[in-house]
Amino acid sequence: MSSVSLMIPARALAELLPLERRTLGDTVYGHLAELLVSGRLTPGERLSLRESAAALGVSVMPVREAVSRLVADRALEIAPNRAIRVPRMTVAQFRALVETRKAIEGLAATRTAAHRTSEQLDAIRRAEAAFRAMAGRARPDKVQAVTLNRDMHFTIYDACGLDPLREIIVGLWLKAGPVINLDLREHPERLRSGSAVQNHARALAAIEAGDGQEAARAVAADIQDAAEFIIARGSLAEHH
Repeated sequence: MSSVSLMIPARALAELLPLERRTLGDTVYGHLAELLVSGRLTPGERLSLRESAAALGVSVMPVREAVSRLVADRALEIAPNRAIRVPRMTVAQFRALVETRKAIEGLAATRTAAHRTSEQLDAIRRAEAAFRAMAGRARPDKVQAVTLNRDMHFTIYDACGLDPLREIIVGLWLKAGPVINLDLREHPERLRSGSAVQNHARALAAIEAGDGQEAARAVAADIQDAAEFIIARGSLAEHH
């Protein structure tokens, strides 16, 4: 059997290499986005390209590409001294974000109530139960509570049936995550107040009943209650 030499045109190779870089850049973007959404990067915190690259085991280039995308998303900013950091948010900016989240995330909850599958409903039930159990502990794990709160919300949004809508919500959480989740970690009395547990239970019951309007109201109430607590703490700037 004769051997066959396969010649790959240079043009084809040129097309493959950028795809490989984009894939790695997407992976790095996903890791950094998760840090923002989960509140593990906090307002004003600086992000080192080299340290991030070392932690992820990649070169600086895909980290730089991912950071550029996050700057374009306004989830990160470049300070006057060229440092990359998580933006600080004013009260007015936070209120605007809250109103937007209530509308967009409420829409997702409405659709989930109408379109969720039995498997998705079971996932929402598990997420609600896990957060409720954590919040009921005498000494809840604050980091885990943040993750479980995020999981409850996104288990609902994952079931809305509209990928573009979920992508918009992720973009909103890139901005909101550092504020809302840092506050939940530093002030666990939000867990003890019970409003999040009650709102999550309301949302679950509404989705079980197929009541989209009530599901939207429950999600909006959860967002609003958290916002009022954060604003009352005085941790947001009045002006830039």
